[in-house]
Amino acid sequence: MRQVTKVVFLLNITKFGDCACMYAVNLVVVDIPEGITIIGGASFAGCSSLKEIKFPKSLTSIGSNSFDFCSSLEKVDLLHTNVRVLDGRAFRECTSLREMKVPDSLQEFGTDVFYNCSKLVPSDIDKKDNEAVVAYLRSIQ
Repeated sequence: MRQVTKVVFLLNITKFGDCACMYAVNLVVVDIPEGITIIGGASFAGCSSLKEIKFPKSLTSIGSNSFDFCSSLEKVDLLHTNVRVLDGRAFRECTSLREMKVPDSLQEFGTDVFYNCSKLVPSDIDKKDNEAVVAYLRSIQ
């Protein structure tokens, strides 16, 4: 999987499968098409070169560890989506993540969604407290 540089989605799918692009270290840009409602667990985990993701409005759930260790990811814009759920460790260890826009629809969180995302929130906010992190992110949008 390490040589993957581009992902093409088939028509009529609603879920991007678990571990589908895990450790695709050369993947830089992902454009997830309309119709996808779920990004499965660890789908893009370890994609250390991933810099840009375009999310569809249809998206409602991001699975656990989906973007775990995506250390080049700097911005995430979910504002125009219908995301309700960010499962555990969804953006853990995204050490370059400095901007994230979250929709009002976001209501459910797993454990350590933003663990070690030190550039995303100030040090005085507990990154293990997902609701505090999201409240902060909404306050700066």
